[in-house]
Amino acid sequence: QVQLVESGGGLVQAGGSLRLSCAASGRTFSSYVMGWFRQVPGKDRDFVASINWSGTSTYYADSVKGRFTISRDNAKNTGYLQMNILRPEDTAVYYCAAAALYSGNDPNRYNYWGQGTQVTVSS
Repeated sequence: QVQLVESGGGLVQAGGSLRLSCAASGRTFSSYVMGWFRQVPGKDRDFVASINWSGTSTYYADSVKGRFTISRDNAKNTGYLQMNILRPEDTAVYYCAAAALYSGNDPNRYNYWGQGTQVTVSS
């Protein structure tokens, strides 16, 4: 089992920045792919970014490419999502997730999930 807890969400103006954190506990975090997803009410959970176990390979949704950066610090069992140049359409609940053998954009392939953190971007 891996337990994930997100933090760092909040209210920010368009053009601003936020850094989300995902603290992991339980089984060895470093052996899992970490992903970030987001969801707005009434819509599916959308892929944002993922990073492999070593941090050497990353993958981004087109909508965030060039603005968001995913990273991880395995020594601290923590993952991050740096979000810059935020737009109102980035408003959502953001979830971190861990997958044992998958690094893609399908949320059904991720094994563990955090409870989510709200990000609101005002125009």
